[in-house]
Amino acid sequence: MQRILVPLIFGLAGVAVLVWLGVWQMDRLAWKQGVLADIEARIAADPVALPDTPDPTQDRYLPVQVTGSLDAAAPLRVLVSQKQVGAGYRLISALETGQGRVLLDRGFIPVADDVPPVPGGPVTVIGNVHWPDDRNDSTPENDVSGNTWFARDIDQMAQVLNTRPLLVVARSLSPAEQGVTPLPLDSSGIPNDHLEYAITWFSLAAIWATMTGFFLWRNRRPTSQADS
Repeated sequence: MQRILVPLIFGLAGVAVLVWLGVWQMDRLAWKQGVLADIEARIAADPVALPDTPDPTQDRYLPVQVTGSLDAAAPLRVLVSQKQVGAGYRLISALETGQGRVLLDRGFIPVADDVPPVPGGPVTVIGNVHWPDDRNDSTPENDVSGNTWFARDIDQMAQVLNTRPLLVVARSLSPAEQGVTPLPLDSSGIPNDHLEYAITWFSLAAIWATMTGFFLWRNRRPTSQADS
């Protein structure tokens, strides 16, 4: 009896722990979906004036409308890839506003295209204030001298373009800029792997239960054969 009871208790405990982990990940999934819905609603809200001193926590994703003139200097090129388009660059320019110079993410051009000239005259930008986190352990260092950037490092870009360390990601420019496609903010780049984690834990629970059942069945076989 003991040779069955001990592995049975061990097996049930393992299944219970794995199922609990799966349920916990489902709870986290519901929480994360709520967070993402709040972010999407915030991004798409009516734009407001650019704050004088935006806060990286409170004002992240804040929709703003700002008017100014783009610096004629060559924009910084951030290497990115777009589905169904391929490799290209985000163009980051300095925008002169009544509240000083800020960084403007104008949008995307394919890597084979020439960088279009900066529009002259005033432009009105509707976009979102952002402090992007593009860099991870495998991201190369930015090639500043060659003007090929692999991450939007705000402080470094602000130093190169002589702006405030503040980035506005354009949703639209008026007048519209030819040859540049805005890449507005959305929540697609925010990780949400909780469903995959939950499936993993539930799958492990099923495997653990199957292995426990098989182990108990094998342990009972000699007794059953002896009784027959």
